[in-house]
Order: sequence, then structure tokens, then C-alpha cells
Amino acid sequence: MDHIAPRRDDALVEIGPGRGALTAMLAPLVARLDAVEVDRDLVDFLRAAQNQSAQVVVHHADALRFDYDALAAERGALRVVGNLPYNIATPLLFSCARLRCLRDMVFMVQFEVARRLCAAPGDADYGRLTVMFGLRCEAEPLFTVGPGAFTPPPKVKSTLIKARPRATPAAEVRDDAVFAEVVRRAFSARRKTLRRALAGMCGAAEFAAAAVDGARRAGELTITDFAALANAAGRL
Repeated sequence: MDHIAPRRDDALVEIGPGRGALTAMLAPLVARLDAVEVDRDLVDFLRAAQNQSAQVVVHHADALRFDYDALAAERGALRVVGNLPYNIATPLLFSCARLRCLRDMVFMVQFEVARRLCAAPGDADYGRLTVMFGLRCEAEPLFTVGPGAFTPPPKVKSTLIKARPRATPAAEVRDDAVFAEVVRRAFSARRKTLRRALAGMCGAAEFAAAAVDGARRAGELTITDFAALANAAGRL
């Protein structure tokens, strides 16, 4: 709870509250807590457990499709927390990286996901998630917990991470779609040289304009390198 440190007027959003263990601890600390839960039975349970309190607003919605911008328009910049289900952690982090309405995020994620988020170029865990999330957000691991901390216990370790949107992106990107495609293609064939992985999208002229050696591989490039390649490719 110290890592979330909610204030009374925070626009706090909990993703995947389940049966409300964290909800019960957060609710007394804020004037209003919004909880996003996709399971209809759990929504009914949470609403009954909260006794229809206006302090906790339970949204029956898929966290991957929830309209965070609309909620932020009502409540201000959002602080998003949650113990993320493993099956949605990565796509949700991709989605959060594109949002402009977040103040910060505190998530419990699979240990391997945390390693990917916080990896550096050259690390084995450095990949598409690192680059796409890192363009607009900074993440740091806080601590790791074993399976025994959960009921039922999962088969993997989990790590609590804290992330914040950057004041300005890590690099200038002229076209988000082109950037995303360059990163996707590069890491889809990460064992190949960039020249081969990005064939048809980046040729000699684009590599020269970006000042990136086409003989390098995806795992060696910084976010700035990927942005330069995407900006060059976007001129086609």
C-alpha cells in the first residue's frame, strides 16, 4: 500500500478487483474508487459486498476495452492499480502506453513481464514490449513475491512494478503506426539482421537516413534507433 500511497482526492482505478481484497484496503483511503471487472458474477459480488456504497463504483467491463479517457474527463488524471491476470497483462500494458490520461500505474505482473518491461538493449528480455512501453512510459520493479502469496498459488513468481508516463516521449515519432510496425517486424525476426527483418520497409536509404547499421539486430537497438528507422521509413 505504501507504493500506491493514495490520497483522498486521487482518481484511483482498480483493474481486476476479483473478490475485493485490495478494494477493501483502497476504498477507505479515497473519496471514490472505480473498479473495472469483466466477470459478471464477481461484479455482483463486489456490488453486494460494498453494499451499493457510492464510494466504490464497479464497472462491468473488459479492462482492455474500457474507456479510460471518458473516466478521466470526469475525474482527472487516473492512477491505475491492480493485480493483473497473466493473460491480459501484456496487451493491457501496450494499451496503457498509448493512453494520455494516466498519472501513474502500479501493477502486479508476472516476473518475466516485469523483466521485459525494465530490460535494456542487449538483454535477453529486451523486446517489443520494452520498446513500445518505454517510448512513453518509465517502469521500475519494486519487489518480487513467490507463488505462496496468492490463493490459489500460481506456478510463477510475480513482481510489483510502478510506471509513469514520460513528460515527453523517449524519442520523436512522426507516425505511431509506422513505428509500431517497424518494432513488430524487427522483433518478430529478432535473430535476423535488420536489413532482412525490415526488407520492403527499410532499404539502404532508410538505414542511412536513420544512421542505423542494417547488419545489426533488433535486440541491439535503442528506442531512439527504432524511432529514427520509423521516421525514415515513413517517408516512403
